Amino acid sequence: MARKGILIDVNRCTGCYNCFLSCRDEHYGNDYLPLSAAQPLNGQFWIRIKEIERGKYPRPKLSYIPVPCMHCKNAPCITAATDNAVYRREDGVVVIDPEKIRGQKDVVNACPYRVIYWNEEKQIAQKCTMCAHRLDEGEKEPRCVESCPSGAMYFGDLDDEKSKIALRAKKLNAGALHPEFGIDTSVLYAGIPKKFVTGEVVLAGNEGECAPGVKLILEGNGEKREETSDDYGDFEFDGLEKGISYTLTVQKEGYRSYTTEVFTRTDVDLGEIVISKEA
Repeated sequence: MARKGILIDVNRCTGCYNCFLSCRDEHYGNDYLPLSAAQPLNGQFWIRIKEIERGKYPRPKLSYIPVPCMHCKNAPCITAATDNAVYRREDGVVVIDPEKIRGQKDVVNACPYRVIYWNEEKQIAQKCTMCAHRLDEGEKEPRCVESCPSGAMYFGDLDDEKSKIALRAKKLNAGALHPEFGIDTSVLYAGIPKKFVTGEVVLAGNEGECAPGVKLILEGNGEKREETSDDYGDFEFDGLEKGISYTLTVQKEGYRSYTTEVFTRTDVDLGEIVISKEA
């Protein structure tokens, strides 16, 4: 049977929280036994939105990463549970049986992604079910995917190489949110924020005026990237690996070439780069 999965393109996520709200609307106060008990009002986020602050004033950036259950192929929660209280369906969806899981609080801590929650009142562990009840009823998508207005979430069969989600995942070079965990997840991510280098080019003698169309070359980590400053003289190189030394070269006809070294321990804002005319 097909392995159902979700692809999340972080570059498209605007942080509107529609996925979170639709999940809450679907599951709060609603039992879908034997797949899930009702989500409580407080303390649980079956899909939470992780906010990543990047850079600093005056060029800050904010990225959003939706984080549901990963529905892992080798799920640690399944191993931690007893009496088959957590199981993986033939379609790849990992389900916590709301009856059998009673009292098994250790299952919560088994998840390295921290997306399993403990219902103190009912004494059960709970999490995202990928809206398995909807899929069983013939619906094409979970509520979170259906409600995404920016097209940041895709749903489909990850094992079908010709499916839209598989083709999209390959094109975007998608992978696990935390590959270091070594878990084969059914929720994949593209565009996870990395480091960036930014700044503004200023022409000597024309301070206060914009410097568009200036060529910038960034070299390091075995790659060479080129950009041109925008209409305001600003530039940005995004998607850089952390902890790498790069060389930035600024070039404009009639002006002296400018070179500086940058190290991506954090996001780097070089501020104003002033280039002078050739003698």
